[in-house]
Amino acid sequence: MAIVTLAADGLEARLSTRGGTFIRLVWGDDRDRTALLRESGDDAAAGEAAAFPLIPFGNRLRDNRFVHAGTEHRLPPNTLSDVHYLHGDAWLGEWAVEQADTSSACLSFRHVGRPYAYRALQSVTIRDGTLEIELLVENEGDDPLPFGLGWHPFFPRASSTTMSTSAARFWSEADGHLPGEPGPVPADLHFAAPRPLPDRWVNNGLEGWSGSARITWPERQTALRLDADPCFRHAFLFVPDASFDPDRASDWFCLEPMTHLAGAHAMPDLGGLTVLGTGERLRGALRLRPERLPPYSPTSQGPAS
Repeated sequence: MAIVTLAADGLEARLSTRGGTFIRLVWGDDRDRTALLRESGDDAAAGEAAAFPLIPFGNRLRDNRFVHAGTEHRLPPNTLSDVHYLHGDAWLGEWAVEQADTSSACLSFRHVGRPYAYRALQSVTIRDGTLEIELLVENEGDDPLPFGLGWHPFFPRASSTTMSTSAARFWSEADGHLPGEPGPVPADLHFAAPRPLPDRWVNNGLEGWSGSARITWPERQTALRLDADPCFRHAFLFVPDASFDPDRASDWFCLEPMTHLAGAHAMPDLGGLTVLGTGERLRGALRLRPERLPPYSPTSQGPAS
């Protein structure tokens, strides 16, 4: 395992080759630094880290199987905590550092298996006050297969934290944390105007995501703008409760940009997954840009978007 540190324009990112994870992303000077992602130790596994990539697809594989071009493929559960194959392989593997300097790095990962065999790249660059993450996957297998990309960040959360974003539809949650049915977005998840995260369990797909979000931490006088390439047409929102994380459930939440819907392998149109032939690639980039907010008053309604 190796740690790579990038520092430029007031941003500091620490990346680990264990799972290709972020273990730290902060903004500010030595006197006043704000965590833009939850912080973790250098040796943290992906599930305890600040963010990790979702490659060759994200979320759960229903029944641990899918059929493509008339062939059934099976993938066994890949964690001890879930009966489903979850989030692909890249977050569980050891990445290699292909390039690194003070403001950019490129990590690579190769998976040789069945049915998926692929190479992944994660390029991280700090430029003009913005952190950009480009993800790439290349099919190195013999057969065309559906691929996807995603990014699984853990954002800090406090009672005053707000988010603004939008999506066309909401997917309910079925047994086993699988996607249920599409429908209208619930009232407490309408983030067209900035609002706090609900104080309840949320584990749902957002179809037709706008590709942008703004998170504010008024007490820290900080906001973070997240913008994604058009290929990230969907997102997944996870707000844990005490049954999931008794000690820190209210400390973080996840908004995960994805090129496809959760459960996409079982959908007739593949739910946004992209079929890649041998040597074909899928890539997409995300950009995070922090900004300073005016001083916060607990009695105010918070800053406008």
